[in-house]
Amino acid sequence: MTAGRRLLIDTLGRQRRLISLSTLLITGHQAGEAAVPFLIGVIIDRAVDGGVGSLALWLGVLAAVYVGLSYSYRYGERTGERAAEQAAHDLRLRVTRRVLHERGGAEVDRLPGALVSIATSDAARVGAVAIAVVSGVAAVVGLILAAVLLLSISLPLGLVVLLGTPPLLLLTRLFGKPLEERSATEQEHSAHASGIAADLVIGLRVVKGLRAETAAVERYAQRSRSALAATVRAARAEAAYQGLVLTLSGAFLAVIAVIGGVLALHGQITVGQLISSLGLAQFLVGPMSTFGWVGADLAQGRASARRVAAVLDTPVAVPDGTANPVTPARGGLALRGVDSPPLRGIDLEIAPGELVGIVATDPAEAAEFVRLLGRVRDPVAGVIELDGIPLADLAPNDLRAVVLAVEHQTDLFDDTVRAAVSLAGRALPARVDAAVTAADADEVARGLPDGLDTVLDDRARSLSGGQRQRIALARALAGEPPVLVVHDPTTAVDAATESRIAGRLRAMRDGRTTILITASPALLAVTDRVIVVHDGTVRTDGAHGDLVAEDDTYRETVLA
Repeated sequence: MTAGRRLLIDTLGRQRRLISLSTLLITGHQAGEAAVPFLIGVIIDRAVDGGVGSLALWLGVLAAVYVGLSYSYRYGERTGERAAEQAAHDLRLRVTRRVLHERGGAEVDRLPGALVSIATSDAARVGAVAIAVVSGVAAVVGLILAAVLLLSISLPLGLVVLLGTPPLLLLTRLFGKPLEERSATEQEHSAHASGIAADLVIGLRVVKGLRAETAAVERYAQRSRSALAATVRAARAEAAYQGLVLTLSGAFLAVIAVIGGVLALHGQITVGQLISSLGLAQFLVGPMSTFGWVGADLAQGRASARRVAAVLDTPVAVPDGTANPVTPARGGLALRGVDSPPLRGIDLEIAPGELVGIVATDPAEAAEFVRLLGRVRDPVAGVIELDGIPLADLAPNDLRAVVLAVEHQTDLFDDTVRAAVSLAGRALPARVDAAVTAADADEVARGLPDGLDTVLDDRARSLSGGQRQRIALARALAGEPPVLVVHDPTTAVDAATESRIAGRLRAMRDGRTTILITASPALLAVTDRVIVVHDGTVRTDGAHGDLVAEDDTYRETVLA
C-alpha cells in the first residue's frame, strides 16, 4: 500500500464516527429519493382501482418519506461537511507539527510557499474525500434500492440495472486515472509558483536594491505560466471525464426507459409501474452524476494525499540524543575535525563566557556555522562539543535551551513589539527592557504609535530592515541563553547605531558565551578575539586590531 493511500485511510479513519453518521443519513435520503417514484406509481394504481382508503394511506406514506428524506439530507450534509473540515484541519496540524519538528527535515528542498500549499490546498482536497466517500456509498445504496424496486416491477428492468452498473463504475474508475495524474502535476506546479511568490515578497527589498525586478518577475511569470498550463490540462481532463460519465449515464438511463416502455406496451407492467420505472430511471441520474464528481474528488484527493504523505514521511535531519547538557551550562564549545561542506577540517575552541567573532570570507561558510551550532544539521565528519558533550548526543530541544543560534534571515510574527521581544511573555519585563535598550530597539519603539505595545502585522513589513533587525536582536538577547550565536545581526543599520549596539551587546552578554558571525568592524572590535575562516578552514585568529594591522585578507574582508 502506498504512503498516500495509507494517509487517506488513516485520515478518514480518524473521522469514522462522523463519516458513518453522515453516510447513514445521506443513505436514508437516497433511499427516500428512490422510494418516491415507486410510491407515486403505487398511488396512481390505487387511484385507478378506486380504493380511496388505500390511496389516502399511501399518500400519507409518501408525505412521511418526503419529511424523512428532507431532514436526512440536511443533517447528513452538515455532518459530512464537518467530517471533511475536521479531517483537513487535523492534516494541517500534522503538517505544521512536522514542519516545526525539533529535528527538522521537512523543509529540505521545499520552498515555504510549497509547504503552505500542501498544508492548505492539499489538506482540503484530502478532507473533501470524506464527502466523496459518504456520497459514493449513498449513491451505491440508492442504485441497489432502485434495482430492487425495479425487480419488484419487472425482472428485466432490475437485471439491467444490476448487471449494467458494475461495468459503468469500472469505466468511471479507469477514466479517472488520467485526471489523478494531471491533478498531481497541477498541484506540484501551483505549489512551486506559490513558493516563488512567497520568496519574492519576503525578499522584496533585496530585489529592489539589486534592481532585479525584471528578472524576478520573469522567473515568477515563467513558473506561473507552467502552473497555468498544468491547471488548464487538469481542467480539460476533468471536463472530459465529467462529460464522458454523463454520456455513459444518459445512455444507460435511455436503455432502462426504452425497456420499460416496451414492457408497458405489451401489458407486462401497469401504468403506475411504467411511471415508477420512468421515475426510477430519472432518479438514477442523481447517483450516476454523483459517481462523476466523486471519482474526480477521489482522484484529486489521492494525488494530494501523496504530497501530504511525502512531507509527513520526510526523514528527520538529525537523530535524537539521550545525553543531558551540563547544568548549569558553562558554555564552552569545541569543534574537532569538523567537515560539513563548505567547511572542512575545522578545529577551534571557545572558552566559557568568551565573546568571539567569526569572519568567513564565503557567506556559505558563515551560514553553515550557524546551522551546525544550532544543530539544524550534523557535520559529515568530526565532532562539536558543548561543555565536553557532543552535540549529536543531545536532544535538539535540550540543546536549544542552552544554545540559541539565530540565522541572518529571521521573521517577526503578528503581535506587539513587546510580545515579540519577550518571547510571548516568557522573558521578565526587566530583561525585555534591557534587551530592547541593548539592541537599540527603544529608538524604534519611540517612533511607533503605541511604543512597545504597537501591533506588528504582516511580518512587520511596515518597518525598515534595520528596525526589524534590532527587534530580532532584542528578542535573542531577552532569552538570555548561556550560548548565543548570531549571524550578521546589524547589516541593515547605520554605522552610528551599530557602534551603540556593539558596546551594549558586550555589556549585556558579559560572562556568557557569545559568537558573532559577522564582518562588521564595529561588532568585531568589542570581541575578545576573532577567528578567520577562509576556503573552508580556520586560517588564523587574534584580536581585531592586530588582524586589521597584520592580515591583508582580513583587512580587505572587514574594511572593504
